[in-house]
Amino acid sequence: MANNQSVRRHPDAFTRGRIIGKLEEGRSVTSVAAEFGIAHSIVSRLWRQFQTTGTAIGGFSRGRPRGTTPADDRYIVLQARRNRRQTAGEIPRHTTQATERPISRFTVARRLHGGGLFARRPVR
Repeated sequence: MANNQSVRRHPDAFTRGRIIGKLEEGRSVTSVAAEFGIAHSIVSRLWRQFQTTGTAIGGFSRGRPRGTTPADDRYIVLQARRNRRQTAGEIPRHTTQATERPISRFTVARRLHGGGLFARRPVR
């Protein structure tokens, strides 16, 4: 697990239930973590949550909710590819008309960056 420390794999609901079941049988946190190939801290946190709340269901969404959906993101990139001269300030107007949700030009710039499109300056 030393090489995969930076990779975050959260167990799904079924796996969380299996982990809790093994811990309820009396197995140690370390042995359960080794069996499932996940970090000791994840199993420990899951067990502590189960003992406190009585449930192993946990959400991993943190922070501010996204302003655009994956479909909106694809639409933004499509708009930029259709009209290469369009600026990141003009695309939100078209997207807002299509989705009826206002978004900023900074959001558009981030979505274009995620879609592999970057700002370029023409060579003179």
